[in-house]
Amino acid sequence: MTDDPDLAERLAALERRVAALEGRPAESIPDTPGGVVGYQGELTEPGELRWAIRLAAPAVLALPDGPRVEVLAALANPVRIALVRALAQDGAQTGAALQEAAGLGSPGQLYHHLKALTSAGLVEQDRRGSYRLRPAATIPALVLLTAAADVAGQLRPGVRNQNG
Repeated sequence: MTDDPDLAERLAALERRVAALEGRPAESIPDTPGGVVGYQGELTEPGELRWAIRLAAPAVLALPDGPRVEVLAALANPVRIALVRALAQDGAQTGAALQEAAGLGSPGQLYHHLKALTSAGLVEQDRRGSYRLRPAATIPALVLLTAAADVAGQLRPGVRNQNG
Protein backbone atom coordinates (compact mmCIF):
# COMPACT_ATOMS: atom_id res chain seq x y z
CA MET A 1 0.00 0.00 0.00
CA THR A 2 1.16 3.53 -0.65
CA ASP A 3 1.69 6.37 1.83
CA ASP A 4 -0.50 8.69 -0.27
CA PRO A 5 -2.72 10.58 2.28
CA ASP A 6 -5.36 11.26 -0.41
CA LEU A 7 -5.62 7.55 -1.15
CA ALA A 8 -5.85 6.74 2.57
CA GLU A 9 -8.70 9.25 3.02
CA ARG A 10 -10.52 7.94 -0.06
CA LEU A 11 -10.19 4.38 1.28
CA ALA A 12 -11.47 5.44 4.71
CA ALA A 13 -14.43 7.20 3.06
CA LEU A 14 -15.16 4.08 1.01
CA GLU A 15 -15.03 1.93 4.15
CA ARG A 16 -17.52 4.28 5.85
CA ARG A 17 -19.89 4.03 2.87
CA VAL A 18 -19.67 0.23 2.78
CA ALA A 19 -20.30 0.08 6.54
CA ALA A 20 -23.37 2.29 6.11
CA LEU A 21 -24.70 0.19 3.24
CA GLU A 22 -24.18 -3.01 5.22
CA GLY A 23 -26.10 -1.51 8.12
CA ARG A 24 -23.28 -1.76 10.61
CA PRO A 25 -23.79 0.16 13.86
CA ALA A 26 -22.83 3.82 13.71
CA GLU A 27 -19.98 3.36 16.17
CA SER A 28 -18.23 1.11 13.64
CA ILE A 29 -18.00 3.96 11.11
CA PRO A 30 -14.73 5.71 11.98
CA ASP A 31 -13.86 9.39 11.85
CA THR A 32 -17.35 10.88 12.09
CA PRO A 33 -17.20 13.95 14.32
CA GLY A 34 -20.44 14.42 16.23
CA GLY A 35 -21.67 10.89 15.51
CA VAL A 36 -23.87 9.28 12.91
CA VAL A 37 -27.64 8.99 12.59
CA GLY A 38 -29.19 6.44 10.30
CA TYR A 39 -31.97 4.04 9.53
CA GLN A 40 -32.61 1.19 7.19
CA GLY A 41 -35.32 -1.19 6.18
CA GLU A 42 -36.19 -4.07 3.91
CA LEU A 43 -39.75 -4.86 2.89
CA THR A 44 -41.12 -7.71 0.86
CA GLU A 45 -44.83 -6.78 0.96
CA PRO A 46 -46.61 -5.19 -0.78
CA GLY A 47 -43.46 -4.80 -2.90
CA GLU A 48 -39.75 -5.36 -2.46
CA LEU A 49 -37.93 -2.34 -1.13
CA ARG A 50 -34.54 -1.80 0.46
CA TRP A 51 -33.45 1.50 1.97
CA ALA A 52 -30.50 2.66 4.07
CA ILE A 53 -29.50 6.16 5.10
CA ARG A 54 -26.59 7.21 7.31
CA LEU A 55 -25.66 10.85 7.84
CA ALA A 56 -23.32 12.66 10.15
CA ALA A 57 -25.38 14.11 13.01
CA PRO A 58 -24.26 17.71 12.26
CA ALA A 59 -25.45 17.29 8.65
CA VAL A 60 -28.88 16.12 9.86
CA LEU A 61 -29.16 19.11 12.18
CA ALA A 62 -28.12 21.51 9.39
CA LEU A 63 -30.93 20.48 7.00
CA PRO A 64 -33.68 23.08 6.41
CA ASP A 65 -36.66 22.50 8.69
CA GLY A 66 -39.46 23.38 6.25
CA PRO A 67 -39.64 20.15 4.24
CA ARG A 68 -39.32 17.86 7.25
CA VAL A 69 -41.89 19.85 9.22
CA GLU A 70 -44.32 19.35 6.31
CA VAL A 71 -43.77 15.57 6.43
CA LEU A 72 -44.13 15.43 10.22
CA ALA A 73 -47.26 17.61 10.10
CA ALA A 74 -48.78 15.37 7.43
CA LEU A 75 -48.27 12.36 9.68
CA ALA A 76 -49.49 14.14 12.83
CA ASN A 77 -53.06 13.04 12.31
CA PRO A 78 -54.67 9.67 13.19
CA VAL A 79 -56.63 9.53 9.90
CA ARG A 80 -53.48 10.09 7.86
CA ILE A 81 -51.60 7.45 9.82
CA ALA A 82 -54.49 5.07 9.13
CA LEU A 83 -54.16 5.86 5.40
CA VAL A 84 -50.38 5.30 5.49
CA ARG A 85 -50.90 2.05 7.40
CA ALA A 86 -53.47 0.82 4.85
CA LEU A 87 -51.19 1.67 1.92
CA ALA A 88 -48.15 0.11 3.60
CA GLN A 89 -50.03 -3.11 4.39
CA ASP A 90 -52.02 -3.59 1.21
CA GLY A 91 -50.31 -1.53 -1.48
CA ALA A 92 -52.10 0.74 -3.94
CA GLN A 93 -55.79 1.29 -3.27
CA THR A 94 -58.70 3.21 -4.72
CA GLY A 95 -60.11 6.26 -3.00
CA ALA A 96 -63.20 4.27 -1.98
CA ALA A 97 -61.09 1.55 -0.34
CA LEU A 98 -59.02 4.16 1.51
CA GLN A 99 -62.14 6.00 2.62
CA GLU A 100 -63.44 2.77 4.12
CA ALA A 101 -60.07 1.81 5.68
CA ALA A 102 -59.84 5.20 7.42
CA GLY A 103 -63.49 5.20 8.47
CA LEU A 104 -64.26 8.47 6.70
CA GLY A 105 -67.80 9.55 5.92
CA SER A 106 -67.20 11.41 2.67
CA PRO A 107 -64.80 11.56 -0.27
CA GLY A 108 -64.17 15.21 0.61
CA GLN A 109 -62.71 14.21 3.97
CA LEU A 110 -60.53 11.60 2.27
CA TYR A 111 -59.18 14.02 -0.32
CA HIS A 112 -58.40 16.61 2.35
CA HIS A 113 -56.11 14.08 4.06
CA LEU A 114 -54.69 12.72 0.81
CA LYS A 115 -53.77 16.26 -0.24
CA ALA A 116 -51.64 16.69 2.90
CA LEU A 117 -49.95 13.33 2.32
CA THR A 118 -49.30 13.97 -1.38
CA SER A 119 -48.05 17.52 -0.76
CA ALA A 120 -45.55 16.14 1.76
CA GLY A 121 -44.31 13.58 -0.78
CA LEU A 122 -45.58 10.51 1.09
CA VAL A 123 -48.39 9.41 -1.23
CA GLU A 124 -48.85 9.55 -4.99
CA GLN A 125 -51.61 8.68 -7.42
CA ASP A 126 -50.73 6.02 -9.97
CA ARG A 127 -51.86 5.84 -13.60
CA ARG A 128 -54.92 3.77 -12.73
CA GLY A 129 -56.18 6.42 -10.30
CA SER A 130 -55.24 4.44 -7.21
CA TYR A 131 -53.16 5.87 -4.41
CA ARG A 132 -49.95 4.38 -3.09
CA LEU A 133 -47.07 5.26 -0.84
CA ARG A 134 -44.21 6.62 -2.92
CA PRO A 135 -41.66 3.80 -3.03
CA ALA A 136 -38.91 6.17 -1.88
CA ALA A 137 -41.09 7.28 1.05
CA THR A 138 -42.35 3.88 2.24
CA ILE A 139 -39.49 2.83 4.50
CA PRO A 140 -38.82 6.37 5.77
CA ALA A 141 -42.53 6.73 6.68
CA LEU A 142 -42.48 3.43 8.56
CA VAL A 143 -39.27 4.49 10.29
CA LEU A 144 -40.94 7.73 11.41
CA LEU A 145 -43.87 5.76 12.82
CA THR A 146 -41.46 3.34 14.52
CA ALA A 147 -39.37 6.18 15.97
CA ALA A 148 -42.51 7.91 17.28
CA ALA A 149 -43.62 4.65 18.91
CA ASP A 150 -40.16 4.32 20.49
CA VAL A 151 -40.20 7.88 21.86
CA ALA A 152 -43.73 7.25 23.20
CA GLY A 153 -42.48 4.16 25.05
CA GLN A 154 -44.53 1.71 22.99
CA LEU A 155 -41.56 -0.40 21.91
CA ARG A 156 -39.89 -0.61 25.31
CA PRO A 157 -42.60 0.05 27.89
CA GLY A 158 -41.40 2.12 30.83
CA VAL A 159 -38.45 3.54 28.88
CA ARG A 160 -39.11 7.08 27.67
CA ASN A 161 -35.66 8.62 28.03
CA GLN A 162 -32.59 6.67 28.98
CA ASN A 163 -30.54 9.81 29.68
CA GLY A 164 -33.04 11.55 31.93
